[in-house]
Amino acid sequence: MTQRAASKETPLSCPNQNHFSIDASRQARYFERLNLATLLIVESEEMTHAMFTRPPRFLRLLPLASVMLAACSINKPIGPGKSPDSPQWQQHQQAVRQITHYQIRGAFAYISDRQNVYARFNWQQTAPDRYRLLLTNPLGSTELQLDVQGKVVQLVDNNGKRYVSNNAEKMISQLTGMDIPLNDLRQWMIGLPGDASNYTLDDQYQLKTVHYSRNGQKWYVVFNSYDNAQKPTLPSNLELIQDGQRIKLRIDSWTLK
Repeated sequence: MTQRAASKETPLSCPNQNHFSIDASRQARYFERLNLATLLIVESEEMTHAMFTRPPRFLRLLPLASVMLAACSINKPIGPGKSPDSPQWQQHQQAVRQITHYQIRGAFAYISDRQNVYARFNWQQTAPDRYRLLLTNPLGSTELQLDVQGKVVQLVDNNGKRYVSNNAEKMISQLTGMDIPLNDLRQWMIGLPGDASNYTLDDQYQLKTVHYSRNGQKWYVVFNSYDNAQKPTLPSNLELIQDGQRIKLRIDSWTLK
């Protein structure tokens, strides 16, 4: 990754929104100056066609769409699953919880009525409360870097500009328009239900579906496949659905440390 010149940190604060907000005029200036709107955003099907013929300078990620959409389909539960009270499931959870340091590489898709987003992602978990998320384009250039350690959140855009906050989910939503449940996603990516109590298991005593409500949002998570080469087995394909938006993750590799 090309080293960028140091830039000033820009705190984003508002007394009524947990010290994090961007007013309309400031957000407009931000997108005009930094082109972060081009980070991964496609406004409509017509623009999607245009993007294939004339890819933007900072984001040429649409060729991944065919791979992601073909690989990520929703599989509805078929027949009764295993009981969440089974000792096999308890043993599996215990083994997965022992994994605290890992790296995940794969493909990411965010699809909603407002925008379609495709990227490569690299998630580096170095402690229970510390991780780094990188979104890159097909050339390998970093478009977004998110560093989280407890309540300290920093985001660096593709121009090297740094932003700080105390809420990673709000920061991503404000700057990119994507609503991503990062806190829960960390658990779902490794095959744990997190705070959800409504979930089903497959025949191998692994998560199959999760139903979870938080802050008025109802998330439905489908685990399409697992990497059986990993011990314990870990997800390789999952999809998150909430109203009109979907998040698809295809995990290409796990590195456990």
